[in-house]
Amino acid sequence: MTKNLKIALGILGLLVIVYLINMQGQSQYTSKATELITINAEDIDRFLIQNKDDAIEIARQDSGWVISGNDTLVVKERSIDSFLNKVLAVKKGSLVTTKTEKWATYSVDDSTGTHLALLDKEGNTQAYYVFGRSVSDYGRNYVRTHIDPHVYLTDESVIYYLRAQPTYWGEKPKVEVPTADSTSAITG
Repeated sequence: MTKNLKIALGILGLLVIVYLINMQGQSQYTSKATELITINAEDIDRFLIQNKDDAIEIARQDSGWVISGNDTLVVKERSIDSFLNKVLAVKKGSLVTTKTEKWATYSVDDSTGTHLALLDKEGNTQAYYVFGRSVSDYGRNYVRTHIDPHVYLTDESVIYYLRAQPTYWGEKPKVEVPTADSTSAITG
């Protein structure tokens, strides 16, 4: 082999090694969405949502759900379905920060975040999350957990389903007005 061919093969070998090292390093930046909430929906007896001064607790009662402390509203099934199908299925994606001093930047600190606690039948907190709005990507949220202080980006925005207003979760019961047929049967 000539000296120039040996140099060219050496450079080519070096470029292949640099390329492989670079690919290995870049793989840590790919988004790997994983389950955020690993609790089975049947194991949740109640959940609490808090945002700033507003808070609400939704609890299981028999085969349905009720708004704790509110006896004038009936829970909307579509709100519960959205919570169970969207919020409990959200995935965490890219790591955004590992620094707790950055929590306020991503609206996941105690004062600006939307808090979600999931409790079991014994009243034990099974999971606790703090969600924050992304100002640059409205299709996703930021999130941190009580176990992992790191902030992640979710795969979709679920903050809409985490409202602490009773009117989002419930509605006044519909009063049935008796018809003429049912009135005559009663009085007849």
